Amino acid sequence: QVQLVESGGGLVQPGGSLRLSCVASGSIFRLYKMGWYRQAPGKQRELVAEAISGGRTNYGDSAKGRFTISRDNAKNTVYLQLNSLEPDDTAVYYCNVVQGVTNYWGKGTLVTVSS
Repeated sequence: QVQLVESGGGLVQPGGSLRLSCVASGSIFRLYKMGWYRQAPGKQRELVAEAISGGRTNYGDSAKGRFTISRDNAKNTVYLQLNSLEPDDTAVYYCNVVQGVTNYWGKGTLVTVSS
């Protein structure tokens, strides 16, 4: 089993920035993907960004040009830098990792963008 703990969410004004972190622990041997999804009220969960073993990254349309994902394999940690935040970015952000054929999810961290 892999456990995920997210941090870094909070209340931020439009145009502001936040940095989310997710630390993986437990039975780790190779984390193929480490990434972030988000779910806003009344909407489906959507991909924000993912970092794949070997260096490739994928971004959802909402993230392109504003958010940056990075991972520190030595620390089993993935980060999401959120810049130029807008009210529509308000959501619960979930950490997701893939090891083997298993998806693991964190409990989520709330990001609220409001003036």
